[in-house]
Amino acid sequence: MNIRPLADRVLVKPAAAEEKTIGGIIIPDSAKEKPLKGEVLAVGKGTKDEEMVLKPGDTVLYGKYAGTELELDGEKYLIMRQSDVLAII
Repeated sequence: MNIRPLADRVLVKPAAAEEKTIGGIIIPDSAKEKPLKGEVLAVGKGTKDEEMVLKPGDTVLYGKYAGTELELDGEKYLIMRQSDVLAII
C-alpha cells in the first residue's frame, strides 16, 4: 500500500455493495446504496489532542457522506478523520 494517512486520518476499504433483487429485477450499480461499513487498512499517528483508537484490521461503521473517495490500482478507498467513524464492529 502506497498510502500512509497523516495525523488523525484513516484509510478504509468500503465493503462491497450488496446486490439486492426485487421480484427478479437486478438493481443497477447506479441505484445501489453506498456501503456504510468497511475495513481499516492504515491509520495515521494521531495528534497531540487525539490519540488513535483505530488500528488496521478493524471493521468500522461510518456516516453516509464521510470521507474522501479515492481510487488506486482500480480499487476504491475512503480516507477520513477518525472522528468520522461511528463505531467499531
